[in-house]
Amino acid sequence: MPGNSKRKGAIKKTGKGNPTAGSGGRVKRGLEGRGPTPKAVDRPYHQAHKKKAKAERSDAKRPRKVTKGGDSEWVAGRNSVVEAMRAKMPMTAVYVVEGTERDGRLKEAFALAADQGLSLLEITRNEMDRLTGGAVHQGLAARVPAYEYAHPDDLLDAAAANGEKPLIVALDSVTDPRNLGAVVRSASGFGAHGVLIPERRAAGMTASAWKTSAGAAARIPVAQAVNLVRQLKAYQAAGCMVVGLAADGDVSLPDFDLATGPLVVVVGSEGKGLSRLVAETCDQLLSIPMANSLESLNAGVAASVSLYAIARARA
Repeated sequence: MPGNSKRKGAIKKTGKGNPTAGSGGRVKRGLEGRGPTPKAVDRPYHQAHKKKAKAERSDAKRPRKVTKGGDSEWVAGRNSVVEAMRAKMPMTAVYVVEGTERDGRLKEAFALAADQGLSLLEITRNEMDRLTGGAVHQGLAARVPAYEYAHPDDLLDAAAANGEKPLIVALDSVTDPRNLGAVVRSASGFGAHGVLIPERRAAGMTASAWKTSAGAAARIPVAQAVNLVRQLKAYQAAGCMVVGLAADGDVSLPDFDLATGPLVVVVGSEGKGLSRLVAETCDQLLSIPMANSLESLNAGVAASVSLYAIARARA
């Protein structure tokens, strides 16, 4: 009835002057929750989101000499590629820039690729620049598959398979890949059953380490440990004696008389030597006698000297 339309509350007037009868469920919808509050980094106008986006842009622009993919890396430069091929480093293909001048190194690379059955692909300079991440490639580069690390227990299994007492070399935060390659080469030459490296803050088996090993990386396993101290304790539980090389070691290397048993030799980093926790985990610390107390050996040389002495004792 017309009279009822004037009842108080029957008609709601909006700010624009358009009357609407009743709430129409609007009040109910307004009371519904909007879900959990997004994290700060997920909110486009938040300072944390802007800071994260800026960091990602900076990482994308940072130049790299060696480009690593999900399952490979690149060796760039004529000398580097030829040396890697001479060492018979595993490669998936060799790439050459179109129109590159054929000098002696390039011709040798072609000959080695043919001997080793490697694919030889010709690409543009722009494509080579993109693949190698802007490295100085001199028109030649090779793609190398990622190194497949062994499990730390595999090193014990290798000794058992040969009916020998385990001899393992462990590296504590050695960051120079050339030192790692030198240790791998010495470990292979002096009868060790493998090399153990930490997963973080240490050199890995890159192309540089492989080249320095002079092919030994294909003959001896290299394992990674998530936690070096924990793995050393696991080796101790398996019956191995863990000894560390230190300038202030309690026992001189020539006086060490337990070299014939199951043994793990730990070599420290280039500058700081063994870390505190690793040194405390070792059963004994060995020192290499030097003619001058001011002289020191890098990780690769120290490992070589120690492994030679141990090999003589075991022989």
